Amino acid sequence: MSVQSAAADVDVDLRRLFASLARSWLRIVLVTLVVTGLAFALAWLATPYYKATAKLEIGSRESEYTRPPGTNDDDKPILDEQGVATQVQIISSPDILKQVATKLNLDKLPEFDETLKMSALGRILVLVGLKSDPFDIPPEERVLNAMHDKLNVYAVEKTRAIAIEFSSKDPKLAADIANGIAMAYIASKSDAKLESNAAATNFLAPEIADLQNRVRDAEAKVAAFRAQSDLLMGGNNAVLPTQQLAELSSELSRVRASRAAAEASAESVRRALQNGGSLDSVPEVLSSELIQRLRERQVELRANIADLSTTLLDNHPRIRALKSQLADLDGQIRNEAQKIIRGLSAQAQTAKAREDQLLADVNTLKAASARAGEQQVQLDALQRDANVQRQQLESYMASYNAAASRKDRKYSPVAASLIAQAQVPSQPYFPKIGPITGAAAAAALLLMAIGTLIAELFSGRAMRPAPGARFENIEQVAMPVARTEPAIDAERRAFAPYEEAAAGHSIAEAEFPRPAESEPVEVHAPAAGPADSVVGPSEPGKSALEPRQSRLGEIDVDKAAEKLIASGAARAIFVSPEGDEAAASAVLVAREVSDAGLRVLLLDLTASGAASRPMLDSSLFPGITNLLASEAQFSDVIHPDLYSDAHVIPVGTADPVRAMRAADRLPIIMQSLTTAYDLVVVECGPADAQGISRLVGDGTEVFLSMLEADDQVTQAAVKLIENGYPDVTLVTPVGHEPGDPLPGRRSAA
Repeated sequence: MSVQSAAADVDVDLRRLFASLARSWLRIVLVTLVVTGLAFALAWLATPYYKATAKLEIGSRESEYTRPPGTNDDDKPILDEQGVATQVQIISSPDILKQVATKLNLDKLPEFDETLKMSALGRILVLVGLKSDPFDIPPEERVLNAMHDKLNVYAVEKTRAIAIEFSSKDPKLAADIANGIAMAYIASKSDAKLESNAAATNFLAPEIADLQNRVRDAEAKVAAFRAQSDLLMGGNNAVLPTQQLAELSSELSRVRASRAAAEASAESVRRALQNGGSLDSVPEVLSSELIQRLRERQVELRANIADLSTTLLDNHPRIRALKSQLADLDGQIRNEAQKIIRGLSAQAQTAKAREDQLLADVNTLKAASARAGEQQVQLDALQRDANVQRQQLESYMASYNAAASRKDRKYSPVAASLIAQAQVPSQPYFPKIGPITGAAAAAALLLMAIGTLIAELFSGRAMRPAPGARFENIEQVAMPVARTEPAIDAERRAFAPYEEAAAGHSIAEAEFPRPAESEPVEVHAPAAGPADSVVGPSEPGKSALEPRQSRLGEIDVDKAAEKLIASGAARAIFVSPEGDEAAASAVLVAREVSDAGLRVLLLDLTASGAASRPMLDSSLFPGITNLLASEAQFSDVIHPDLYSDAHVIPVGTADPVRAMRAADRLPIIMQSLTTAYDLVVVECGPADAQGISRLVGDGTEVFLSMLEADDQVTQAAVKLIENGYPDVTLVTPVGHEPGDPLPGRRSAA
């Protein structure tokens, strides 16, 4: 079964649960008033403490007139959260606190040195070793420890501000210490700046002297190399051969372009003359003035010929004369074109000669420029080294001048300022009598209410069976009267109800009140068959209805264990009409099932503890009566079997009358046990059907233990069958030989 199914059979009676608060109201109110009074007295008598707070701003506030040239506040990094946290640690450092303690003579105040005024209680605690001896700690360390306990330095959220809180019995002293710590921190930052400036000047002075010598040597090397290599500088900061090579290269390119143009022009004129084409499209011909005049004369003659042709024939002397002049003009134009060709050819030859000369000069300058380039590289390296040395010298000199001026003037700008001084507090921050008293009253009231509710729940008084459960509420059950012995000692007298009882008595057999409206149970006589020899005929006066078939049959312990394992039963109810000796069947079956690997618990409900004594060797263990009387919990009443892995709940040592008043909790207990174990074996002793009716549930097997098949066993079996248990099984421990005990356990002999 799951825990859910067990919990579904039990409900919490909320009305009864919360009614416990009304029943215990006087105790709750008294405890609350006592706790409230104690809290008020302690708060009233406690020493008041005052807290003062000073605030610092972390950030540079240096004037632009005091900053070194070329610097700006924007160049300085802004402190992030880690930077502000670092400043918090610096403020609470021992060096700062020592300065404040020395300045205010805190070592002479008992508040900071408990050895000056040690209480008697403190001396007693030191003597018994519950407190360390303050005299073993140096005085300075005692003061610092006390200051650390009263100091709280923290960064204000989302700002670069730091708050310094200090608490003390003296309000003025609290303000003085908070302001003293703030001023000591600012002074330490200023001293650190001065020390930094002094260290900078001490470092820069010899470095500057050394750099001056190195700069001088580097510049001398540059001048000597330039004179030795005869490197003359031209325009654009280039050596002369390189500059000349660039100029000649430009001239050579120009000459080559001119030659190519002349050759191209001559070739075009020549091609026009050879092909008899028009010379008008040649630019050189068009640019000639003589050819242009001849062209004008040629146009004029053609115009005259055209005019005369209107009145004269072609053979007229004038026309012939004009045509002859026109032919002469064409020849002159061609002669002039030939001259242009010759001029262009001569120009191309001149350009070619100039080109050859320039090419020779360029080749000469290439070698000179290559040598000058190599020398220039060496010169540049020397010049670069000299420039670096000079720049470093200038930087060092600027830094030295700035540091020296601040050192001489004792000027050290601090990146922190006091934005709020600590004021003398007028009200103590501890103790707050009202809140402390109210909180104590509320806490006491709440704890008492919770404790009352928890006690009511654990006692079981606030539990009730769920609707539809298989068991009924029982208000009170009378325990059987124990047999009195003539003479018993004091120890046995306390457990008299669990000694040997009269045959036929057990806890399960105690008379439970029947429900007011119960249906009559059909009584069936056993059918003819093998069971008749065991059960016998039914008694006269019973119902004549034919009984249901019963599977009665005597089996041994092994068969009973196999049946329980195979059926997966959750409960096994054993009835022993022959008394305590027959209770051995339940013990042997429980051990057999446990040896098979299942979790088994045996619940002893016999009056004499006949089932649990062989498993525990004593009847003095707390058991089921203690659980019913709310004197113990499950963990207190469950014990291990000495000879197997099974567990057992004995009868117990509580008052049986008081235990049976809470017998209505027995079904709830059974449900909880079946949830925790695979099988719960219940030995009921000589109980009847009514006695075991409240122990059965889902998956229950009923067994009848027997030693001899006599009339007593037969009558008990018939009654169980007639009262609704037709599947009762007879089991006998006779002839059973237990196996070897588990390793490490004693023999059961």
